[in-house]
Amino acid sequence: MIRITKGVAELVAAADEKIFAMSPEQVDTYLATSPQGVLLIDIRDIREIKREGKIAESFHIPRGMLEFWIDPASPYYKSQFETAKELILYCNKGARSALATQMLMEMGVTKIAHMTGGFTRWVEEGRKVNDV
Repeated sequence: MIRITKGVAELVAAADEKIFAMSPEQVDTYLATSPQGVLLIDIRDIREIKREGKIAESFHIPRGMLEFWIDPASPYYKSQFETAKELILYCNKGARSALATQMLMEMGVTKIAHMTGGFTRWVEEGRKVNDV
């Protein structure tokens, strides 16, 4: 049996201490009032997106490809990052986006946040969702 010394809940709690978080309400308001250059990134699995939809303004990046798509030296780099000035990440409940935000901060991204409660909270609060 594989043994771990630190569980996911502990990793997420540690990430939450280091990163900037925004509520769905704050994200919605910020997207509506901020200047160009804010990139909202959905890191959920494609099956989640097909099943549940997504936030209209969001750009999907599979969680496993995030670091590769943002790195200009990577063969997987995506041009969306050339005009992005700020990033906001979200997942289903907020754990994956917290960890992903921390990782991008370690890569040097400074203008980054994650959405607390993720897509689930966005929907529970009655915010707009687009079908895929």
